[in-house]
Amino acid sequence: MTRAKRLITATGLMDNEAIIVYKIPNLFYLTGFRGEGIALLSQKQQAIVTDFRYVEQAEKESPDFSIVSIEKGQSHEQAAALLAQAWQVDSIRYEDDGMTVRDFAAAQKAFGNARWTPLHEDIELLRQIKDDREIALIKEACRITGESFERILPMIREGVSEREIAIKLEFDMLTHGAESIAFSTIVAAGANGSLPHARPGEYRIRRGDLVTLDFGAKVGGYCADMTRTVSVGEPSDQMRHVYETVKAAQQMAQDAVRAGGDQRAIDAIARDYIAAAGYEGRFGHGLGHSLGIEIHENPRLNAVANGKLRTGQLITVEPGIYLPGVGGVRIENSVVVLEDGCQALTLPTRELIILPA
Repeated sequence: MTRAKRLITATGLMDNEAIIVYKIPNLFYLTGFRGEGIALLSQKQQAIVTDFRYVEQAEKESPDFSIVSIEKGQSHEQAAALLAQAWQVDSIRYEDDGMTVRDFAAAQKAFGNARWTPLHEDIELLRQIKDDREIALIKEACRITGESFERILPMIREGVSEREIAIKLEFDMLTHGAESIAFSTIVAAGANGSLPHARPGEYRIRRGDLVTLDFGAKVGGYCADMTRTVSVGEPSDQMRHVYETVKAAQQMAQDAVRAGGDQRAIDAIARDYIAAAGYEGRFGHGLGHSLGIEIHENPRLNAVANGKLRTGQLITVEPGIYLPGVGGVRIENSVVVLEDGCQALTLPTRELIILPA
C-alpha cells in the first residue's frame, strides 16, 4: 500500500472528501516529489499540482500520481479546485499547521462552498514510524556523518577557528556522499560550549578547550544528527567531570529506549542523574527528538512528553551540561527503537577524545 493510500485509510476519507497537502516534507513523504507544488488526494484519484518547471521531475519522481501543470494566470488552488469539482469532492481536509492565512483564504475562494476540516497531525503520525527504506537512508546518512567526524579530527587543534572546523566538516560530508547538510553545523569551543545552539564564529581554539560539534548529513531526503565533544589537550578536572557525567547520563537513557518506553521517564533518567551530580538546571533542553525528512520531528523525549515509544521510531538521545562562562558538553546518538531495546546508528566512540594541542 502506498503512503498516500495509507493516509486515506487512516483518516477514513469518504468518497466526497479530499486531502490537500502544502507542507513540503509531507508532499515528499506522500508522493516522492521533491519540487514545489501541492497535492490533492481522494479515495479514487491522487494528483500533484505544480508548474512547468517541475512537470518532468514530478512525472519521474511520482509515477503513481496525475501531474497537473497550472496555466498562465492560474493559481495552484484554482487548478486543485477544478480537480475537486471533476472528482465530485465537496469537503477538504487540510494541514492546519502548514497553510498560511493567505493560502487558506485563496483555497477557500477557489473551492467555493467546500467544507474545510483540519487534519491536525495525521500525516506526521504516519511519518513517525520509519519503514526499512527510510531507516536505510538515515543509517547511510549517519555513516557519512560519523566517518566525516573521524576524518576531520586531526585538524581540530590550537589556533583553528570554529568556523574553519565547520567548513571542513561540511565539505567532507558533501564530498563523501551527502546530498546536502541536514542543518546548520554547530561548532562551539571553550566558553562558547555553554550555548547549546552556538553559531561557529572566529573564536580560535586554545589548549584545554572542549569543542562541541553538532552536525549531520542528508541522504535521499533524510537527515542524520550527531553530537560529540572533544578536548584539545588535557581538559580541566571540572570539565572532565562534566564530560563523564554527560556520558553516563547518555548511556543510561539510551539503554532505556525501547518499544513501550515512557518518553517522559526516559528524559528523567538523564535529567535526574545530571541534577544529582551537582548540575541541576544546567541541562535545559529536552533529551531527544525524532528525525527523518526533517531534523526535528515527533516523538520527543522531554519533561512534558506524554506517550510511549513505538517500534520503528527514530529518536536522538542527547543530554548536555552547560556552564555559562566556562563551557559545555553534549553527546548525542540517533537510535532506532526496537521491541527489546534500540539500535544506535551513530557509531563514533562516546569516550572522551583528547586531541594533540
